[in-house]
Amino acid sequence: MLALDSSTAACTAALFADDGTLLGARDEVIGRGHAERLVPMIEELLADAAGGEAPNDILVGVGPGSFTGLRVALAAAHGLAIGWDAILHGMPSLALLAASAPGDEPIVAALAGGHGELFVQSFDRAPFAATSEVANLAPADAAAAFPAGLAVGSGAAALVEARGSGEALDLVPSARHALRLPPELRTLPAKPQYIRSPDARPKAA
Repeated sequence: MLALDSSTAACTAALFADDGTLLGARDEVIGRGHAERLVPMIEELLADAAGGEAPNDILVGVGPGSFTGLRVALAAAHGLAIGWDAILHGMPSLALLAASAPGDEPIVAALAGGHGELFVQSFDRAPFAATSEVANLAPADAAAAFPAGLAVGSGAAALVEARGSGEALDLVPSARHALRLPPELRTLPAKPQYIRSPDARPKAA
């Protein structure tokens, strides 16, 4: 199985054997340029870890996150699934972020969104499960709604600052941790979860 995500500043991909063994992974924080880097990264990963053999399954991060980054990963995943005749599923990018953090205590995944707002969601990790819905909130509102738990992600510092206490880790998702997610979080439709409406609006007629 190939797992990939580009919903944040990172491009990440991992390849797993049928028994769940991690065969190889790539993680690069690039900021911009996901479209130029993601597919070559996957090609390198397959060449090194699978001898170029095509996976039977693809798991792609569906957001929330960067509008452009989400489209890049989803377009690549759909194209590869067609070319390889592979089964395609989605996984929540915030869940992958939470699964990528150290430890097993309850956690809040927080990504910086547009207009100073945050994408936030809380999780238990032993066993792993979402304990809230995804929210798109200003930091003060996020602090009130998520007052406890280690915060991770690009929005973690803003959340902890608004709380006035707690620990923040500026992490990015890593596809090598995709199989930490329970099956129900690894079988979503492969379509974007934007959460927030796009900034661009069509001009009125």
